[in-house]
Amino acid sequence: MTGEALSQQTLELLVRAVEIPSVSGQEAQVADYLRGWMNANGFQAHIDAAGNAVGERGHGPKTVLLLGHIDTVAGQIPVRLDEAGVLHGRGSVDAKGSFCTFVAAVAGLDDATLARARFVCIGATEEEAPSSKGAHHAARHYRPDAVLIGEPSGWEGITLGYKGRLVLHAGVIKDNFHTAGEGTSAGDDLAEAWFRVRTWAQERSGPVSEKGSMFGAVQATVQSIQSGSDGLTQTARGVFGLRLPPEVSPELARRELSERLGDLAQLDFRGAEVAVRHPRDSSLARALRLAIREEGGTPVFKLKTGTSDMNVVAPHWPVPTLAYGPGDSRLDHTPEERLSLSEYQRAVRVLRGALTRLASALTPAPAS
Repeated sequence: MTGEALSQQTLELLVRAVEIPSVSGQEAQVADYLRGWMNANGFQAHIDAAGNAVGERGHGPKTVLLLGHIDTVAGQIPVRLDEAGVLHGRGSVDAKGSFCTFVAAVAGLDDATLARARFVCIGATEEEAPSSKGAHHAARHYRPDAVLIGEPSGWEGITLGYKGRLVLHAGVIKDNFHTAGEGTSAGDDLAEAWFRVRTWAQERSGPVSEKGSMFGAVQATVQSIQSGSDGLTQTARGVFGLRLPPEVSPELARRELSERLGDLAQLDFRGAEVAVRHPRDSSLARALRLAIREEGGTPVFKLKTGTSDMNVVAPHWPVPTLAYGPGDSRLDHTPEERLSLSEYQRAVRVLRGALTRLASALTPAPAS
């Protein structure tokens, strides 16, 4: 296939993938489309037990795994390509654009590179859901030598790590009483619980300037809060989200918050993810840096305050790992989600060059 033909096909790949709705748990149609595209373009592809779209190319001794996600959050955005060559639609940035970049780059690798490494592209399910079903399945079934996570960083961006996460569900149930009497309401107690969570987060963070960035701070937010009474019993429930730096594990947060809040509310901790940060001098990082420079860009290392499937697989895969993908992550989950097709194509070229370099680094040519 000529380079021009492949380029046109990779554009069609992205547009069609974005056109197919795939809210978390409803990825079957887009997974089947991606499987078909990969099989038609040199991959051996299938749908695995978790519903992931999996495609493999190459037969070298080392495995490079490219893990993206093909589900999206809810919220329909009419899919359109505007006059400036910008694709609007849910998933264009987060993160079908990244996974299509992976697939397109691997589809364009030459025979010499494919002889050095095996490339496995996994379009994972339910990344936007607490289950992270696709990534957990992949973590149990592969042992890669290098890993790329598909998340938007901009074509010049290289993401080294993500913060951890913990979600606290707090509940207070009390007998009803007259507000003219002494005591506190269930809502009062829940509000006090939130104040203690916020104070703990501030104390654990210290001045953000001392940490260097928000990546070093504990961030606490109220995700939902409600209270009410049936005339006999008062109830108040809240959900508090925590973003955790590497220095604060979910277990540490659970223990310290239980000590501070145990007298006020019933506590249920969920969604624990450990923060992860990878080095910037790995063979994978070097390959990406050089490829970005070759394309005329300036590599920018990033640390994200959210979470991704990198958090899921890092404990299982102690190998060079980074996140890469085109697009502005500030558009994730917003009504303005959109991706420039020229940036997408640029990211494909960068990644193709990086994978070629990485394969040579992982499997050097034998001495003559």
